[in-house]
Amino acid sequence: MLNRRKAIESVAALAAAGLGPLAWSRGSDSPLPRLGSTLTLPALSLLDGRAWTPEQMQGKLLVVYWWASWCPFCAVQSPYIEALWRAQKAQGLEVLALSIDREAVAAVNYMKTRGYSFPAGMLTPEVARVLPKPDGLPVVVVLKVNGKSGKVLFAESGEMLPEDVEGLKKYL
Repeated sequence: MLNRRKAIESVAALAAAGLGPLAWSRGSDSPLPRLGSTLTLPALSLLDGRAWTPEQMQGKLLVVYWWASWCPFCAVQSPYIEALWRAQKAQGLEVLALSIDREAVAAVNYMKTRGYSFPAGMLTPEVARVLPKPDGLPVVVVLKVNGKSGKVLFAESGEMLPEDVEGLKKYL
């Protein structure tokens, strides 16, 4: 017989793998990009109203981070993304966090209440056409940006350990 704890662990494992009910309701996501492949970067508006363009990232290391305010794994990982960005932005590391929340207000409130300052925007249908979210949540893809695209150096789906997030600086 499946007890309550095992049921919750099973649902959490499915959600982390992008296979839970929320993932099914959003439809099919994309597989993680292959290392060495190239991803096109869209221009978009950030949650704070600023414009974000790939040209601003020229020659930098870009951590693209898909997340949601309702995601418990993102809640654990986001402070590490913030710490990495603050510690390494002077060395050329940038973050583009893409919220998959249905409403921008949820993402804005989440960022404000937790004091996050990394650049974040919404994964709108227009952005998703150019840069689709890979399976799972949270998702981190590290790119070396050249023009309007970036070469994939790292791709991971699911919650990363603090030392793994910190280790992304090795790509600088």
